Amino acid sequence: MPRKKVTFNNRDGIELAGLLEKPPAGTAIRSYALFAHCFTCGKDIAAASRISRALTKHGIAVFRFDFTGLGNSDGDFANTNFSSNIDDLIDAAEMLGRDFKAPQLMIGHSLGGAAVLSAADRMPCVKALVTIGSPATADHVEHLFHCSIDTLENKGEADVQIGMRQFKIRKQLVDDLRKHADVEHIGDLRRPLMIFHSPIDNVVPVDEAAKIFLAAKHPKSYVSLDHADHLLSRAEDAEFVAQTLASWADRYLDDAPIDSDAEVEKSVSEDVPALVKSLKHGEVLVTEKDLKFLRGLYTEDHQVLSDEPLSYGGRNLGPSPYDLLLMSLGSCTSMTIRMYANHKKLPLEDINVRLKHERIHSDDCPDCDGKTGKIERITRDIELKGDLTEAQRQRLIEIADRCPVHRTLENDLVVRTREQPWN
Repeated sequence: MPRKKVTFNNRDGIELAGLLEKPPAGTAIRSYALFAHCFTCGKDIAAASRISRALTKHGIAVFRFDFTGLGNSDGDFANTNFSSNIDDLIDAAEMLGRDFKAPQLMIGHSLGGAAVLSAADRMPCVKALVTIGSPATADHVEHLFHCSIDTLENKGEADVQIGMRQFKIRKQLVDDLRKHADVEHIGDLRRPLMIFHSPIDNVVPVDEAAKIFLAAKHPKSYVSLDHADHLLSRAEDAEFVAQTLASWADRYLDDAPIDSDAEVEKSVSEDVPALVKSLKHGEVLVTEKDLKFLRGLYTEDHQVLSDEPLSYGGRNLGPSPYDLLLMSLGSCTSMTIRMYANHKKLPLEDINVRLKHERIHSDDCPDCDGKTGKIERITRDIELKGDLTEAQRQRLIEIADRCPVHRTLENDLVVRTREQPWN
């Protein structure tokens, strides 16, 4: 897994240490994400590492870094506060935009999530936001050093125990946290928001997730992390977050790769919009999105992506060609059954069609008389919901074979291939 150590200076001239996780060699980078870790944690905490690595499988490069005074970053933690964390985030995003590509996705864990919510209005490049076990407002973490409040008030600083480590904090941190005690900014995000939280989180109660959700405007989503602890210490919990996050963010990130290794780099042709406009009814256009398997599929009104799974060397950003073939047959089958049922006024409530393509030996196919050697077989399972008689069900199954795509596949299909001059 390609990793790159990256250092940058924040606005105060302090060098901060980060790590950029990139997709596997030969896989194009679709977009960049910025990850903000939890309070007093570091970039190498297990949850941040696992989520970042999992996201790279989806073509998302993830940059995570140590805030000032933590981990491998310079500076004195005692001089930092929530506002300086926000500034560090913004400086990191500007560095990415300057040296790589500006982040389109921002992810925050625990207090890092509160920082993400507060920093978003100063990052127009970010298209989607994610919080994981996060408080609605920064002042929530004050409870971590509640026993030291009197000392902070009287002496201006105190040594506090947070987790397994001791930190020196100053009164200015508490004062700054108290300045971030309302949720008004969450209602002004104007970005898609995904909220992950465990109902058994004993560090940041799940009520905080409810506050975020109620304050945010749509589009917003909430996912319950059943049985997970606050730090997502189980690998399967971090993997679940990454997989769900990637699927959700897919609709908000750029369709085409914006950066890539040299062997797969490919710019999107400026001719594509004109070519799409030239399409007539019944025609489709297929273009290259990278120099491996990612393809753009266009009709005169629609566009989708096609790709191969990770196990085949693709990035799994769209259905494979055979998946699309099965989808075509399945959708045609379902439409044909529905049209017949509506015409005959049959009490058909719902239809599910499940298909599978496989290459088998003719000896293993009892329905393939007269064929020898390896053959192609599509298995189509149809579920019909409704108060139908057995005769009606049997008739609907027979009608499935009248689907036009079914007939095309079983006919003596001729594919004519011609070369055309490049326009």
